[in-house]
Amino acid sequence: MSCSLWEFCRLQELKTVRDFLFQNQTTEPAEEKNQTDNDLTWDTSDWESAWDSGENEEEKSTSATEVESETTGQSGPWLQDCVVSLSPCSDLLVVAREHKAAFLSAKWRTDDSGREEMTLAVSWTGTLSTEEGECVSSTICIPLASQKRSSTGRPDWTCVVVGFTSGHVRFYTENGVLLLAQLLHEDPVLRLKCRTYEIPRHPGVTEQHEELSILYPAALVTIDGFSLFQSLRACRNQVARATAAGSDVIQPPPLAYKKWGLQDMDTIVDHSSVGVMTLCVFDQMKNASILGGFNASVKGSPPAMSQYVTVGAGPYTGFYYAVEGSSQPLLSHVALAVASKLTSALFNAASGWLGWNKNKNEEEAVQKQKPKVEPATPLGIRFGLPDSRRHGESICLSPCNTLAGVTDDFGRVTLLDLARGIAIRMWKGYRDAQLGWLQVPEERGDREFSPSASLPRRHALFLVIYAPRRGILEVWAMQQGPRVGAFTVGKHCRLLYAGYRLMGVNSVTSKGWQLHTQQVCLLDPTTGALRTVNIPFHLALSDKKSERAKDMHLVKRLTALLKSRDVEPDVLESEARSVLLDIKHPAIKKQALESLLANKNVPVSCLTNVTCALNDTLKQQDPEEVDTSLLQLCSSQLKLLQLYTDIQQLHSAGDSEASSENDSLEGIEEELSRVGPILQRYAQFTSRPSVTFAQDSPDTPLPAQAFLSQIECTEDGELKVLRRSETEWNQLGNFLFWGCLCGKGPLHKVCDTLQQAGISPQQLLSLLLSVWLQREKEVVQKPAETVRNLHTLLVALSNIKGAVEDSWDPQSISPWWQQVRHTCIQSHNAAAALLAALVAHRAAKACITSRADSKLQSEWEAVSLELEQWVVCVRQLEDVLVLQTLLLVPPPQGAAGGAAVQCSIKSLQEGGTGGVADSVSKWVFRQKLAPECLKEILQKRENKDADDKVEQREVVEGNEEKETTDRTAELLAAVWQRFPHSLSPDLLFAHCSWEYVVQWNKDPEEGAYLRWAVEHLKLVSSPHIQLGISTMMWSTFIVKRFSAAAFLMEKVGKAPKDRLCRRDVGMGDKAMTSFLGCCVQLLQILMEADSAVEEVPVPELSVEEAWCGAEGPASIAELALEQRGVHYPLVQHHCLLASLLHAAMTFSLKVKPLGLFDSKGKNAFFRDLTTIQLMPSGDMDPGLVSIRQEFLLRVLTGWVQAVDDPSSTATTPLPSTGPKADWWPSLCLELGSLLQVNPDILRRHLVCELYNQGLDPRAEEVMLEVEDKDVLGSQLLVLTGQRLSYSLLHSQSQTQAAMELLARLPPTLCTWLKAMDPSELRCPLVPLPQTSRLVGRLIEILPENHAQYSLALHLLEAVEALTTED
Repeated sequence: MSCSLWEFCRLQELKTVRDFLFQNQTTEPAEEKNQTDNDLTWDTSDWESAWDSGENEEEKSTSATEVESETTGQSGPWLQDCVVSLSPCSDLLVVAREHKAAFLSAKWRTDDSGREEMTLAVSWTGTLSTEEGECVSSTICIPLASQKRSSTGRPDWTCVVVGFTSGHVRFYTENGVLLLAQLLHEDPVLRLKCRTYEIPRHPGVTEQHEELSILYPAALVTIDGFSLFQSLRACRNQVARATAAGSDVIQPPPLAYKKWGLQDMDTIVDHSSVGVMTLCVFDQMKNASILGGFNASVKGSPPAMSQYVTVGAGPYTGFYYAVEGSSQPLLSHVALAVASKLTSALFNAASGWLGWNKNKNEEEAVQKQKPKVEPATPLGIRFGLPDSRRHGESICLSPCNTLAGVTDDFGRVTLLDLARGIAIRMWKGYRDAQLGWLQVPEERGDREFSPSASLPRRHALFLVIYAPRRGILEVWAMQQGPRVGAFTVGKHCRLLYAGYRLMGVNSVTSKGWQLHTQQVCLLDPTTGALRTVNIPFHLALSDKKSERAKDMHLVKRLTALLKSRDVEPDVLESEARSVLLDIKHPAIKKQALESLLANKNVPVSCLTNVTCALNDTLKQQDPEEVDTSLLQLCSSQLKLLQLYTDIQQLHSAGDSEASSENDSLEGIEEELSRVGPILQRYAQFTSRPSVTFAQDSPDTPLPAQAFLSQIECTEDGELKVLRRSETEWNQLGNFLFWGCLCGKGPLHKVCDTLQQAGISPQQLLSLLLSVWLQREKEVVQKPAETVRNLHTLLVALSNIKGAVEDSWDPQSISPWWQQVRHTCIQSHNAAAALLAALVAHRAAKACITSRADSKLQSEWEAVSLELEQWVVCVRQLEDVLVLQTLLLVPPPQGAAGGAAVQCSIKSLQEGGTGGVADSVSKWVFRQKLAPECLKEILQKRENKDADDKVEQREVVEGNEEKETTDRTAELLAAVWQRFPHSLSPDLLFAHCSWEYVVQWNKDPEEGAYLRWAVEHLKLVSSPHIQLGISTMMWSTFIVKRFSAAAFLMEKVGKAPKDRLCRRDVGMGDKAMTSFLGCCVQLLQILMEADSAVEEVPVPELSVEEAWCGAEGPASIAELALEQRGVHYPLVQHHCLLASLLHAAMTFSLKVKPLGLFDSKGKNAFFRDLTTIQLMPSGDMDPGLVSIRQEFLLRVLTGWVQAVDDPSSTATTPLPSTGPKADWWPSLCLELGSLLQVNPDILRRHLVCELYNQGLDPRAEEVMLEVEDKDVLGSQLLVLTGQRLSYSLLHSQSQTQAAMELLARLPPTLCTWLKAMDPSELRCPLVPLPQTSRLVGRLIEILPENHAQYSLALHLLEAVEALTTED
């Protein structure tokens, strides 16, 4: 909060620099030399102990004095004899003396503690002068901005500008390479100064041009910054090229400069170029009348002028104004110096105006010639500050260009107002003073208290004065401000103030840059430390404002104290109290008190004591001076802290009241015993172990800070609870009431305390119910005890004034009891809500009865709308409890489905008429309950008693799974009992079907979900509901994927591979096969339902009486009944395509499915099933029919190959699904009739395929249905010949008997057998009795006049002969 000196850099090798610059002077004694060596070491202990951040006092330090005494002699003031210049970026320091110089560049190094620190180390030393007798007189380091777009404000490189006594100005790189040299005037260079671009802080400030100004004894040269920047870049590039390749020289652009002859001043030693300014109209008129007299004319617009201020003697300060445009800028040739690659030496061509010299003689001749020096434009002095005896020594311009500090030989520092041209302040006693300026931006935190918070950030200006004679560094606030900081430093330091930043920056390139520059640096040659001054903004504020700054400092101190964890409570209390009482400003005092009250680590006693002390102090003050809001805050927080302490003490005392038995609780035991069994079952499921975080536990005590943050005092002294988050609300309710509900706290005392505090009974009721519902697990464990306590609390709160209105008529609804009902209706904690409703019902009944007694004095029981509402609410809550218990049944291990569904009266009513069925269907999905199983449980419900008797006889030991299933079935039956209409079988199956298809749509790989959706749909008995749900399912979920599958198969011309299926249809090939099978079944259900709709009336959907008020979306069944009828032929058309696709996928067949239909058939696909489309009719194209026939024949072949099991007989049952399913042949025949394919051809093909496969028994069954026996006979004759040919001619085990038989056969038969090709048979090795039976069948079906009948007879003889031999 006060000024500080901060060391940011160290100089290394200072001794090396001094030895190099002073190597000719060897008069220094050895012991002093050694002493200096020691002074240049890195020991900083003296300095660390020397600096103490005291405010507004001069610090005295013995260690600083010791250092001073040690460094007397030659070692001390050596730096005062040198020209020193530091780059504003602090990365380059130039120390020069006479004709030598040393450059020190920034380097990073790791110190002993492992911290990175910046150091300046010698990067170049050498001789700068080229002409005999010339010495360095002035130097500055100008950082040049990078032109790269990615630059963030670091300089690209730094140019060292050096002025000589010969009048030359030379420009060097950081490595001492000469870039260019200029001789612009023949007198010695006195001072070099630079001005760079500054971002204007607010509109109206004139943007200043960049420039380099060079002061000579009677002349001033200003070089345009842009021109200089371009020339330096060009020269540096040229040097780089010449060094690399010795390439040709490119002439850089000439420098644009102005040269003024400063007149009417005896001696000039320093100057400041203030920049371009424009006078106001009054000043313009004043000047015109002074200079031109009474009749002077005044121009319409004031001219822009460049202002120059000089110091010296006669007058002591001079003000010059050069009107813009009065002098044309001069152009100089740029003398270029290039480092020769061949000689690696520097040669200077400063005076080579006539081009590059080729030989030595020419060079010498040119050197003897003086270059042409342009004459100066005379500039008369406008006015000055005349003081004949006073001689000015230096001038330092402020960053805002409005003020300047001037030092003189009388030891004074004068502050000039440059706009008015007057001295406005003077300090004395500062001989040989060095000046610098600091401009400090306003901190973000200070801005909040500022009345001008919306305006740009303010800046404070400070003047830094270093008095070497006294070894003190002072900081003064401008313009008439006090001294805000003083530091004792060495007597041989140098104050380095650049007064400029980066050259080459403009308003466009500087956007987003962070310019890393130090404004003022103090160089101490004894330690090599570079330090900068840190000044907080608030030190520039007035006394009133600095009081506020002090307050802010105290607030920060309090914040730091509250953050530290290892502070003793007593220390914390005393510190906090002293800080709060010390703060003067009420707003800040309030802020500090709020931060104290909001801190979780502060104990309650500390909060109470501190707030009490502050409150007492405020009350002792004059009432008119006290801030009312602060006083209100103190008193309200004290009241809250007292309430917190009282409640805490009541609960911790543990003296519970003996609860008086109340008449209104008579029937509650009966109610509890009635709902007891279901409560126990519910408790079993809710009390399962679960993971919770300790900080979320409701048993964690409520900290006072949370209590204070949740309750606020209103203006009339009452307390209001703020409802921010559910968790905080529950925590507060827990703190106030849980002890009472457990029977650990005095119920009536707690209620009285809260009533006296002024919290409204409605808020207390809300808090009580929230904690009751939240702590459901504990409540259900001991229902009798907790219910009694709840009843007592509820009655106590009801009796508070303002709870139940005095004007309430029992025939209307009371807002008080309505609040309880509303909370129970919204709650997801079914058991706790039911118990609360039972208690509230009793309490409301007692309340109504007592009011009726007092009014009517009759024995009649008062009938009330209020009680009717309670009866309905309790009934609904019982229903919800039973339903919630079912929904909590955990799913089997490994089942998907996520968390159990939470339901409440509100959620079920908002779910519409299908809300209950929807909840149960989600539960069925989670349980993975098969449709048949659900149907069984449903049927069992009807004859439950008989089943119970059977179950009692069956004792299954250790069968826990069966027990669990039975309990689940029992719960499901209980739910059905309570919701007979909402859970009617058709409604439940419809919802289950929809739930499964929704889940399948989320994960199409799970084909079982879609299968079960279809199975559930089959179980719906009403064709109207079936039809509607099938239509919605088809249009919402199925048709898009179905069409994608059809187009994909059409595109690839065969059953697609897994990768293509996933890409186009979104599922794998196996899942797609299953999906197509389900599509067939769904469309078949749709057709059957459409056929049956006319015969059956539309079902009526109803709900239970207690649940008539349901509002929400229509149930699935209601939506299903609203669906339009379908166009049967279109559904059949789609079913046909689905069957073909399913067959192609099942048997992996090549087919283009849409190619099996004509154009009408193709156009009708994937249309809305409710629309009437133009369908194919009449005879099909024979070519199309033959393609269809070929496909169906391949399906039959595929099926025969799939069921290939020669050992099986016709009686072996086939599976109901997959490629071996027994319905494939009948499906093909059905498809054949629809596709106009002759079914007899299909049957004959099937018989032949079955015989070919060796499945003779199945073939004989199908043969009975074949109509054209002749053709079948011919086909089978060939097949028999192939079998016989194999056994006689091709078998590996040819016996002699077989060979003899072959010889006995008729030649025609023998030739015919040899012509047969048994390789066509898939199963050639068939037992002879089967072949014999086949030949017998052949003789039966072939007519005697058939051409091959005789061949069949020969075959029969041959087979019989073979059989007898075997």
